[in-house]
Amino acid sequence: MREAISSLLRSSVLLYAFYLCQVKMYAMIYLDYNATTPVAEEVLEAMLPYFRLYYGNASSRTHLYGWDAREAVEQARGQLADLLSADPREVVFTSGATEAINLALRSLALCALPEKRHFVTVRTEHKAVLDTCAWLEKLFDVELTYLGVDAKGHIDLRDLAKAIRPDTVLVAVMYANNETGLIHPIAEIAELCREKEVLLFCDATQAVGKVEVVPEGLGIDLMACSAHKMYGPKGVGALYVRRGLDLLPQLTGGGQERKRRAGTLNVPGIVGFGKAAELAAGRWRSDGERLKRQRDWLEGTLLERLSGVAVNACREHRLHHVSNLRFSGIEAEDLLLALSTKVALSAGSACNSAEVLPSHVLKAMGLSDEEALASVRFSLGRETRDEDLAKAVDDVVEAVNRLRKG
Repeated sequence: MREAISSLLRSSVLLYAFYLCQVKMYAMIYLDYNATTPVAEEVLEAMLPYFRLYYGNASSRTHLYGWDAREAVEQARGQLADLLSADPREVVFTSGATEAINLALRSLALCALPEKRHFVTVRTEHKAVLDTCAWLEKLFDVELTYLGVDAKGHIDLRDLAKAIRPDTVLVAVMYANNETGLIHPIAEIAELCREKEVLLFCDATQAVGKVEVVPEGLGIDLMACSAHKMYGPKGVGALYVRRGLDLLPQLTGGGQERKRRAGTLNVPGIVGFGKAAELAAGRWRSDGERLKRQRDWLEGTLLERLSGVAVNACREHRLHHVSNLRFSGIEAEDLLLALSTKVALSAGSACNSAEVLPSHVLKAMGLSDEEALASVRFSLGRETRDEDLAKAVDDVVEAVNRLRKG
């Protein structure tokens, strides 16, 4: 009897906690889709059987359980390849974009040494790129050139051309910036890299599934992406590797993924990634049109209702769903705390959210510490409704006015 009562109490507590979570979630407006996206219902449905029913190891080649898992992985590989208009054999599954970035940069550096040891990248890259470059610089004496950007976040292609040397291994430029949404002219950058006979690596984590990204058509040699930025699960990503390129694995011990990345494959996650890619292929264009309209309305309304607001990016060349706004006279951290139970926002990359420091991206664009610390990123998504934005704008305006009054 005691065990039954205890079990009933535990169940009641869990149900109540679930209810509170639902109430809290529905009460908040989520505008932090660049940090992560909710898993789409279709993605979750596709994944669930691979936790209990088809739980085989994709490397088990002697029975049906393994065959089913392998077939599911290859189907997902094909779904992601279709989204990228790529050959499935060019897709390497990883634990996320960070691992994909590490695999690409470390492998190329180690393959090129000692004859070539020079990398070119941009000061506004994600920390996964910058920190990996710094690691290579420290441990393997790789030489780095960090390109600056202008006030809108653009690099000067003339600076890039001058930076490339005879011993340059590759150029690393992200497709779209995670903080400002700025889209770099990747096709032009790739053409320059081909002329100079160097490789181009592209972190396309924020772009894949949101806009059309065709690495072969653009001239990209290696490209990282992640499932959880496009309504798939966390813990799975991919590296596109152009046909003919060899990679030195950074994880060894099994020979999986054509000997490019060892380790037991995350079958449920990969299945989810594939389904997310399939969904994105059918709706990125219509989603983009709606999100651009919503984003433009959000910006225009805040600029109209509040003084001292500025957009931190080039308005013409950025992702449809991203807006980085600067609110003079306040600190972003205070605004985020004031809105923390109403609107989910961020001051920049989720990877740096534990530290209250000025964004390295905004600093590279010429903003002062004070201006960078007054900036907030809004990122919209599939589940963002017009009424959500109207309520969010009201909350932001009220919070900014209150903070400015002191």
